[in-house]
Amino acid sequence: MTARAELETLISRVALGDRAAFSALYDATSAKLFGVCLRVLKVRAEAEDVLQEVYVLIWRKADRYKVTGHSPMTWLITLARNRAIDRLRARKPSTDLDDAGPLPDGTPGPEAQAVAAGEARRVVACMEELKADRAQAVRGAYLDGMSYADLAERHAVPLNTMRTWLRRSLQQLKECLSR
Repeated sequence: MTARAELETLISRVALGDRAAFSALYDATSAKLFGVCLRVLKVRAEAEDVLQEVYVLIWRKADRYKVTGHSPMTWLITLARNRAIDRLRARKPSTDLDDAGPLPDGTPGPEAQAVAAGEARRVVACMEELKADRAQAVRGAYLDGMSYADLAERHAVPLNTMRTWLRRSLQQLKECLSR
Protein backbone atom coordinates (compact mmCIF):
# COMPACT_ATOMS: atom_id res chain seq x y z
CA MET A 1 0.00 0.00 0.00
CA THR A 2 1.37 3.42 -0.90
CA ALA A 3 1.71 6.24 1.58
CA ARG A 4 -1.10 8.05 -0.16
CA ALA A 5 -3.41 5.05 0.03
CA GLU A 6 -2.45 4.53 3.66
CA LEU A 7 -3.32 8.13 4.51
CA GLU A 8 -6.64 7.84 2.70
CA THR A 9 -7.41 4.68 4.64
CA LEU A 10 -6.44 6.31 7.93
CA ILE A 11 -8.58 9.36 7.24
CA SER A 12 -11.57 7.22 6.34
CA ARG A 13 -11.11 5.22 9.56
CA VAL A 14 -10.77 8.46 11.57
CA ALA A 15 -14.09 9.55 10.05
CA LEU A 16 -15.58 6.42 11.63
CA GLY A 17 -14.13 7.37 15.03
CA ASP A 18 -11.19 4.94 15.04
CA ARG A 19 -8.77 6.27 17.69
CA ALA A 20 -5.95 3.93 16.64
CA ALA A 21 -6.20 5.25 13.09
CA PHE A 22 -6.17 8.81 14.44
CA SER A 23 -3.01 8.04 16.41
CA ALA A 24 -1.38 6.51 13.34
CA LEU A 25 -2.42 9.48 11.24
CA TYR A 26 -0.91 11.82 13.83
CA ASP A 27 2.35 9.87 13.86
CA ALA A 28 2.51 9.89 10.08
CA THR A 29 1.69 13.56 9.48
CA SER A 30 2.28 15.69 12.58
CA ALA A 31 5.89 16.60 11.82
CA LYS A 32 5.03 17.97 8.39
CA LEU A 33 1.92 19.79 9.60
CA PHE A 34 3.87 21.28 12.50
CA GLY A 35 6.42 22.55 10.00
CA VAL A 36 3.66 24.19 7.98
CA CYS A 37 2.25 25.88 11.09
CA LEU A 38 5.68 26.99 12.28
CA ARG A 39 6.57 28.39 8.86
CA VAL A 40 3.44 30.55 8.89
CA LEU A 41 3.46 31.61 12.53
CA LYS A 42 7.22 31.75 13.30
CA VAL A 43 6.47 31.13 17.00
CA ARG A 44 6.88 27.57 18.23
CA ALA A 45 4.29 27.76 21.03
CA GLU A 46 1.64 29.15 18.71
CA ALA A 47 2.47 26.55 16.07
CA GLU A 48 2.00 23.80 18.66
CA ASP A 49 -1.38 25.25 19.68
CA VAL A 50 -2.52 25.49 16.09
CA LEU A 51 -1.32 21.96 15.38
CA GLN A 52 -3.52 20.73 18.22
CA GLU A 53 -6.47 22.64 16.78
CA VAL A 54 -5.77 21.14 13.38
CA TYR A 55 -5.95 17.59 14.74
CA VAL A 56 -9.17 18.38 16.57
CA LEU A 57 -10.48 19.68 13.27
CA ILE A 58 -9.31 16.53 11.49
CA TRP A 59 -11.03 14.38 14.10
CA ARG A 60 -14.30 16.27 13.63
CA LYS A 61 -14.19 16.71 9.86
CA ALA A 62 -12.43 13.62 8.54
CA ASP A 63 -15.71 12.60 6.94
CA ARG A 64 -15.47 15.67 4.69
CA TYR A 65 -12.33 14.37 3.04
CA LYS A 66 -13.35 12.67 -0.13
CA VAL A 67 -11.15 10.66 -2.36
CA THR A 68 -11.30 12.95 -5.35
CA GLY A 69 -7.86 12.38 -6.78
CA HIS A 70 -6.28 15.04 -4.60
CA SER A 71 -3.56 14.00 -2.24
CA PRO A 72 -4.73 13.47 1.34
CA MET A 73 -1.55 15.20 2.47
CA THR A 74 -2.58 18.24 0.44
CA TRP A 75 -5.91 18.28 2.27
CA LEU A 76 -4.18 18.03 5.65
CA ILE A 77 -1.63 20.72 4.77
CA THR A 78 -4.41 22.99 3.58
CA LEU A 79 -6.20 22.56 6.91
CA ALA A 80 -3.01 23.34 8.83
CA ARG A 81 -2.03 26.30 6.67
CA ASN A 82 -5.50 27.84 6.79
CA ARG A 83 -5.72 27.42 10.56
CA ALA A 84 -2.27 28.98 10.99
CA ILE A 85 -3.21 31.90 8.75
CA ASP A 86 -6.40 32.38 10.77
CA ARG A 87 -4.27 32.55 13.93
CA LEU A 88 -1.88 34.96 12.27
CA ARG A 89 -4.74 37.26 11.27
CA ALA A 90 -6.19 37.11 14.77
CA ARG A 91 -3.03 38.57 16.24
CA LYS A 92 -3.70 42.09 17.29
CA PRO A 93 -0.97 44.56 16.53
CA SER A 94 0.52 46.11 19.60
CA THR A 95 -0.38 49.77 20.01
CA ASP A 96 1.60 50.26 23.20
CA LEU A 97 4.69 52.33 22.49
CA ASP A 98 6.54 50.64 25.34
CA ASP A 99 6.32 47.35 23.41
CA ALA A 100 7.95 48.93 20.37
CA GLY A 101 11.39 49.00 21.97
CA PRO A 102 14.14 51.43 21.13
CA LEU A 103 14.57 52.60 17.59
CA PRO A 104 17.85 51.60 16.00
CA ASP A 105 20.40 54.34 15.66
CA GLY A 106 20.66 55.20 11.97
CA THR A 107 24.13 56.65 12.15
CA PRO A 108 26.95 54.43 10.96
CA GLY A 109 29.48 53.26 13.52
CA PRO A 110 33.15 54.24 13.51
CA GLU A 111 34.14 51.23 11.40
CA ALA A 112 31.47 51.96 8.79
CA GLN A 113 32.52 55.62 8.72
CA ALA A 114 36.16 54.63 8.20
CA VAL A 115 35.18 52.26 5.38
CA ALA A 116 32.99 54.93 3.77
CA ALA A 117 35.77 57.51 4.00
CA GLY A 118 38.18 55.06 2.35
CA GLU A 119 35.70 54.37 -0.44
CA ALA A 120 35.16 58.09 -0.93
CA ARG A 121 38.92 58.65 -1.28
CA ARG A 122 39.10 55.86 -3.87
CA VAL A 123 36.23 57.34 -5.89
CA VAL A 124 37.81 60.81 -5.80
CA ALA A 125 41.16 59.37 -6.89
CA CYS A 126 39.51 57.52 -9.78
CA MET A 127 37.56 60.63 -10.79
CA GLU A 128 40.86 62.49 -10.97
CA GLU A 129 42.11 59.94 -13.51
CA LEU A 130 39.33 61.00 -15.91
CA LYS A 131 39.82 63.92 -18.26
CA ALA A 132 38.47 67.10 -16.68
CA ASP A 133 35.52 67.49 -19.07
CA ARG A 134 34.55 63.80 -18.67
CA ALA A 135 34.73 64.04 -14.89
CA GLN A 136 32.60 67.18 -15.01
CA ALA A 137 30.05 65.38 -17.20
CA VAL A 138 29.92 62.39 -14.81
CA ARG A 139 29.39 64.70 -11.83
CA GLY A 140 26.69 66.59 -13.74
CA ALA A 141 24.85 63.43 -14.79
CA TYR A 142 25.12 61.30 -11.66
CA LEU A 143 25.54 63.79 -8.81
CA ASP A 144 23.68 66.87 -10.05
CA GLY A 145 20.97 65.03 -11.98
CA MET A 146 21.46 66.86 -15.26
CA SER A 147 20.06 65.31 -18.42
CA TYR A 148 22.33 64.04 -21.16
CA ALA A 149 20.95 66.72 -23.48
CA ASP A 150 21.79 69.50 -20.99
CA LEU A 151 25.29 68.11 -20.57
CA ALA A 152 25.76 67.88 -24.33
CA GLU A 153 24.73 71.51 -24.67
CA ARG A 154 26.96 72.61 -21.79
CA HIS A 155 30.01 70.87 -23.29
CA ALA A 156 29.07 71.78 -26.86
CA VAL A 157 29.13 68.20 -28.11
CA PRO A 158 26.46 66.13 -29.88
CA LEU A 159 24.13 64.10 -27.63
CA ASN A 160 25.55 60.76 -28.80
CA THR A 161 29.05 61.95 -28.03
CA MET A 162 27.94 62.83 -24.49
CA ARG A 163 26.45 59.34 -24.12
CA THR A 164 29.75 57.84 -25.27
CA TRP A 165 31.72 60.03 -22.85
CA LEU A 166 29.56 58.95 -19.94
CA ARG A 167 29.59 55.26 -20.86
CA ARG A 168 33.35 55.18 -21.31
CA SER A 169 33.91 57.25 -18.18
CA LEU A 170 31.82 54.81 -16.14
CA GLN A 171 33.79 51.90 -17.60
CA GLN A 172 37.03 53.63 -16.69
CA LEU A 173 35.78 54.29 -13.17
CA LYS A 174 34.73 50.68 -12.81
CA GLU A 175 38.16 49.48 -13.88
CA CYS A 176 39.85 51.93 -11.52
CA LEU A 177 37.69 50.88 -8.56
CA SER A 178 38.28 47.20 -9.19
CA ARG A 179 42.07 47.58 -8.90
